[in-house]
Amino acid sequence: MKLLLLFGNSAVGKMTVGQELAKITPLKLFHNHMMIEPVLEIFGQFRGDVIQKLRTVVLEEFGKSEQYGMIFTYMMAFDMPSEYEYIDRVIKTLGVAEEDVCYAELVAPQDVRLARNVTENRLKNKASKRDIDASNERLIRDDVNHRMESLPGEITSPNYIRIDNSNMSPEEAAQLIKERFDFPDA
Repeated sequence: MKLLLLFGNSAVGKMTVGQELAKITPLKLFHNHMMIEPVLEIFGQFRGDVIQKLRTVVLEEFGKSEQYGMIFTYMMAFDMPSEYEYIDRVIKTLGVAEEDVCYAELVAPQDVRLARNVTENRLKNKASKRDIDASNERLIRDDVNHRMESLPGEITSPNYIRIDNSNMSPEEAAQLIKERFDFPDA
């Protein structure tokens, strides 16, 4: 089984690029908000413990399946050691061999991400982002409080690509990832 960890800062395009990649490869998309939004809807508040339990069940069951692989989107704070531990748990839960883990990092400056924060696709799939002012505040606050991009050489896996997708369509970014990791056609 293959695992593509598709990570980057808020509103950089992880879900949208993941959607495009899922169209052209046999990889299945599991984006962050697939668990967040139902929990917010049911509980009326963010419940990290419940979200984590749901993600774990999905990862465990997917790992037992005969699927080709998964695109797992994640907003990683590189300044927090617990983030590395979490990614290790995701890999172990899925049962993916290290050589079958691919890392794709999307980067774009804050002004580009703020513009993307209000796109139709984002708001359609992420109800929690529809309060634009609050969502923009969270995006800016995360930029201030955490390092959301890797440093040069920080990700040492040979299966890594960093893409500045500021002036790139989601389809173009997905194609770059597909080619870099030689993923088969859907």
